[in-house]
Amino acid sequence: MISLKQLHYALAIEKTLHFKKAAEACNVSQSALSTAINELEKQLDVTIFERNNKQVLITNDGQLILNKAKKVKLELDELLQISQLNKAHFSAPMSIGVIPTIGPYLLPKVLPEVRAKYPDFKLKIVEEQSHTLVDMVRNGDVDAAILALPYPIDGLMSFDFWQEDFYWVCHKDECPSKVKEITSEELEIEKLMLLKDGHCLKEHALAACSLHNKKQDSDFDSASLHTLIQMVAGKLGTTLVPQMALDQLTYNESELRAIHLNEPGPHRTIALVIRPNYVRTRELILLKDIFSAQLSEKCN
Repeated sequence: MISLKQLHYALAIEKTLHFKKAAEACNVSQSALSTAINELEKQLDVTIFERNNKQVLITNDGQLILNKAKKVKLELDELLQISQLNKAHFSAPMSIGVIPTIGPYLLPKVLPEVRAKYPDFKLKIVEEQSHTLVDMVRNGDVDAAILALPYPIDGLMSFDFWQEDFYWVCHKDECPSKVKEITSEELEIEKLMLLKDGHCLKEHALAACSLHNKKQDSDFDSASLHTLIQMVAGKLGTTLVPQMALDQLTYNESELRAIHLNEPGPHRTIALVIRPNYVRTRELILLKDIFSAQLSEKCN
């Protein structure tokens, strides 16, 4: 009989494409994992993985089986969660993904209130980029994800809890004096530094400035807003920062100025993204309400 353990091992191999790494992730020996996979393939009469000393490949039939295994795992996870529905809110652990351009600025503002209301709540935070988190939500690897919209989340549900605009951050010596608003047409595009490709924050900033069809070159390519701010402080250019992050990024930077980007907004929406049939939706709505209240209090 096929066991859930075998499916768990197979999905770990799919994720790592490496038997040793999969075994480590599953906290078993490599021989135990290999034996379980060999038995699974024997029971199904299908080769799921082609392996040699250099690589692991997934066969076409194997991919079909792994896709089914994901659905089985997801259904089982939800079955186990149903048993928690009649218990107190947040009595069971929860995992939430968050993107790097939100996590460091959102979590310090909202987690103290979450801990105060639900001191026994065990929350695991997973930081990844948007495309990875969308897949993790779909596959049940995390309960939900905090993303910046618009972003393609086909088949998933979203609960918005914050909308915000961008601010143009510049060195005070290089900013127009006494200006409180600036339009995208007034920006010096050649001096504008944004995050490297792959970050949705860059796409949202370009969309807010209607720059999607204009070439935006930079000699500097960063994956961190903190690094961009340091470059601005060094008079190497300017950048765009979301409202949520302004206080942390500019707190100790008296040489910087933040000027509201006067373009139609909101420039991005922050939301919790879940599967449509997620059984703990009520608890996530409670979290959404806490997030919204704390951000309104601390960012306005």
